[in-house]
Amino acid sequence: MMNDRKNELGQPIGFTVPDWKPCSSPPRAPMQGRYVRLEPISVEGHAQDLFEAFAADREDRIWTYLPYGPFASVDDCRNWIEQSCLGDDPLFHAILDGDTGRAVGVASYLRIERGVGVIEVGHINYSPALQKTRGATEAMYLMMRRVFGELGYRRYEWKCDALNAGSCAAAGRLGFTYEGQFRQATMYKGRNRDTNWYSILDTEWPALQRAYEAWLDPSNFDETGVQKHGLASLIKAGRA
Repeated sequence: MMNDRKNELGQPIGFTVPDWKPCSSPPRAPMQGRYVRLEPISVEGHAQDLFEAFAADREDRIWTYLPYGPFASVDDCRNWIEQSCLGDDPLFHAILDGDTGRAVGVASYLRIERGVGVIEVGHINYSPALQKTRGATEAMYLMMRRVFGELGYRRYEWKCDALNAGSCAAAGRLGFTYEGQFRQATMYKGRNRDTNWYSILDTEWPALQRAYEAWLDPSNFDETGVQKHGLASLIKAGRA
């Protein structure tokens, strides 16, 4: 975005944001889609399902780039939810399969800056049952729709370990723009993490929303479930 505004001293300054008001916090309300439902996580409602869904990853690959897990027992999963997942920031959601109603993944809003309209999505963990499904994409769409369409945030962030090739690729496919790498940003599980930053802006959301809705429409899939148009290609066409 080009900006040629200057102050009275001739110094370049950013564009104005007229009548800005702080955004509301994300509500503790479900998000219902065609293929999945997101709802605030709870111990009694989701611990057992999540433990069983995550345990289907026999090699524990889904935990490599997260600072916690894997869980040895359902009690460990319950304790994690109780100790880490019941606050307002991060605000964790369980992702429920639309057919079975069972929790098959989690994602959260975090680093919520209401005053300037910035919010991050993170702690994303998809069990094998959710990976590479329509519901996996729809969950991210529903979270974006709430942030931009319902709450009016200006910026939506995605951050991940720079070595997490799957997360980096997912950010690109989902329409996030790569912004750079923060070297030695943190440590977890006794090792260094360089962090890649990605974002989506409110001005980009209308085109992204149209692309998501076109991709998620049942008509975009043939009788065997194979997509006719990829999400990345629909996003690229919408931005052209």
